[in-house]
Amino acid sequence: MDKLNIGITCYPVAGGSGIVATELGLKLAERGHQVHFIAYAMPFRLDRFQPNIYFHEVDTISYQLFKYPPYTLTLAAKMAEVSCEWKLDILHVHYAIPHATAAFLARQLTGGRTPRIITTLHGTDITLVGADKSFYDITRFSIRASDGVTAVSHYLAEETIREFEIDMPIEVIPNFIDTARFNPCTTCTERERFAAPDEKLLCHISNFRPVKRVMDVVEVFEQVQKRLPARLLLIGEGPDTMLVRRAVKRDGLQDRVVFLGSQDKVENVLPLVDLFLNPSEEESFGLAALEALGCGVPVIGTAGTGLIEVVEHGVDGFLFPIGDTASMADAAISLLSDDARLKEFKRRATEKAHASFNADIVVDHYERFYRQIMEAKDAT
Repeated sequence: MDKLNIGITCYPVAGGSGIVATELGLKLAERGHQVHFIAYAMPFRLDRFQPNIYFHEVDTISYQLFKYPPYTLTLAAKMAEVSCEWKLDILHVHYAIPHATAAFLARQLTGGRTPRIITTLHGTDITLVGADKSFYDITRFSIRASDGVTAVSHYLAEETIREFEIDMPIEVIPNFIDTARFNPCTTCTERERFAAPDEKLLCHISNFRPVKRVMDVVEVFEQVQKRLPARLLLIGEGPDTMLVRRAVKRDGLQDRVVFLGSQDKVENVLPLVDLFLNPSEEESFGLAALEALGCGVPVIGTAGTGLIEVVEHGVDGFLFPIGDTASMADAAISLLSDDARLKEFKRRATEKAHASFNADIVVDHYERFYRQIMEAKDAT
């Protein structure tokens, strides 16, 4: 495949979309493509120098007539500038709002034909932001103005087509993991720091937004630790952090729950864990769950979300209705109480994650899609 000049825009903070966008850019750069990240800050996990990687910071301006800084406009201007200076072939934006909108404006500034715009939908841009009536039309317009659209799961693609009456194909390209990093053997931390040899170790990772239902995590763990020796690791920060801390204190769990805050090297901790809790109200895919599976950690999560494409109930984890913490706790206790069964779940988790969601397979898919979009536009 000819080498491409690719612009990538994502939210640079901790979260699935930013992590996937960054990891994709790093993998594309390893393959010889020139990758330009365009964002208001250095993307999360872009923490090392690598050939073929460039970062272009979007300046935000303060002007007395603007109640809020017009980030969409400054982003569009930077996208256009980078596109012209570096002759970008593709602008790959992660999240429809405002990134796909800004990409459309940028292409108008560059003459209206190049670069090609590819929009990857990750979830809340459709289920929360786009579903808001004030954003519905601009979200739909931005998706349809893209040359190519991908979604991280069939669940999300179907939701997008249904909610926004999209009449163009949506390519499903799942999230992925670097199996050299996310595997049961990768660890730089001693398990004894968190749990005694006879204790089971549970974990949750998220941005602690209400949709992640971290209070359910505490409720499940509270039931588990009554039946067997266990501890809980909570990784991440967000709006519900204080509520969760209060719940932990209320339930007298302070000595059994460890708050690790935001961590960008979760692969150093996950291999120590016995069970991952992911009871989200909404998951378009579940990247944290996939990273756990890759490290050999079974997952308990919610059915009726994108997790159904990541976790196989009764094989490498369990899925229950949203809010059914009693069933989640019962399943956790049953699995953690049976070491032989737990070992088998861990083995199957690793095998599935590494076989179906490894980076090489998924990045190949993105490269094919890039070429498909470019060839289709060249023919028109």
